[in-house]
Amino acid sequence: MRGLHADTGYLLYRLGLRSGQLFNSFLQESGLRLRHYAVLRFLATGEGALQRELSARLGYDPSAIVGLIDDLEKLGFAERRPAPDDRRSRIVVLTEEGRSFLRGTDEAGLRVTNDLLGPLDAAERETLQALLLRIVEDGPS
Repeated sequence: MRGLHADTGYLLYRLGLRSGQLFNSFLQESGLRLRHYAVLRFLATGEGALQRELSARLGYDPSAIVGLIDDLEKLGFAERRPAPDDRRSRIVVLTEEGRSFLRGTDEAGLRVTNDLLGPLDAAERETLQALLLRIVEDGPS
């Protein structure tokens, strides 16, 4: 029988837990959690997104997305607007307050990542990033 540390899936799970703990600790004083941060970071890459797109791209349950966006709207970090091509749909956009919040988290986010990846040198970090991107982009949605 193999030990847990020989199981790549388990190690990825543990890494995810540790990453989530570190990011949630860093976000704690803002009242946000990693899931909120992920929505904000995703919104910062474009001109907004439909809630169902956020759900699909981030892998969150649609009902969870509604609550996350509600939280972000209360803080003034995101807002729902009518979609330009379908007034019945709502698009979620990052507000200037949301952009400002993200700018303020850049350095702290890098510190969290550096803490998490501390045992790896720069070349190993690049390799890990490339491998994770390949898995995420080529893997099942």
